[in-house]
Amino acid sequence: MTPIYRSAEGARAVRERYDALLASWPVAAEDRTLATRLGDTFAVVSGPVDGPPVVALQGSGGTAAHWLPDIATLAGRLRVHAVDAPGEPGRTVEARPPLGSAAYAEWLDDVLDALELPRAAFLGTSLGGWWALDHALRRPARVTALALVNPAGIGRRRVVPLLKFAAYGLFGDWGRRRSLAMVAKGGLADPGRRAVGEFTLATFEHFKPRLEAIPTVSAERLRELRMPVQAHFGARDVLLDQRDAAAKLRAALPHADVRLAEDAGHFLPGWAEAAAEFLAGQGSR
Repeated sequence: MTPIYRSAEGARAVRERYDALLASWPVAAEDRTLATRLGDTFAVVSGPVDGPPVVALQGSGGTAAHWLPDIATLAGRLRVHAVDAPGEPGRTVEARPPLGSAAYAEWLDDVLDALELPRAAFLGTSLGGWWALDHALRRPARVTALALVNPAGIGRRRVVPLLKFAAYGLFGDWGRRRSLAMVAKGGLADPGRRAVGEFTLATFEHFKPRLEAIPTVSAERLRELRMPVQAHFGARDVLLDQRDAAAKLRAALPHADVRLAEDAGHFLPGWAEAAAEFLAGQGSR
């Protein structure tokens, strides 16, 4: 298994900062370690025991701590299982099967089984949105609803910003901060989001991100989705062409709730209340 950190010291530094963030989780929560065929998977479970179950998947370079600014809103109505994805920073196994394979759908099957959930709604952001989409297409009977926040894999991927990020990476901490500012587009004004953004910044000092291209979900495949879908996009996302993604999803799923925030970037604020209401309304269908 290829290491996902540049050094053992860096891995420890990320883990220590992650543990500190988890200690500030604002609602009652239970830490779970779930056995899967890829290896142990870490999850933070919050919300009413009888609430509609939701599996929350963060993006590349993220952890369950990504949900800190919004978990109080989500867990007010939902039983949220915030899962560290494999091959990402956090407490889950470092395995990275090919994104186009069935391995992640099988992993999520195991996650649901370990949580004793025959079916659940999925909430995904960025790469986590792609994992949620992939699972919904491969296992539609196990997905009650989809809430997507700036998901990858629908719209076109922007190449120029990635080149800029590579160049900024040559300038140490200043370069990382400049990259974060480009991605955030003002989305870190809230102290909680700023703390998560700072953690992400520190993580990428030590973490080796995935270089594999994220598969694009075609319009034909999107039309196969039968569960209720809500999607939030930021028009100023520098990583993904989310205007294109929103238009593509609206055309493929006319009955989906698709929202495009004109002034928002990849770190998209203001979606949690609408997503919680949407997911709570689906119940355990």
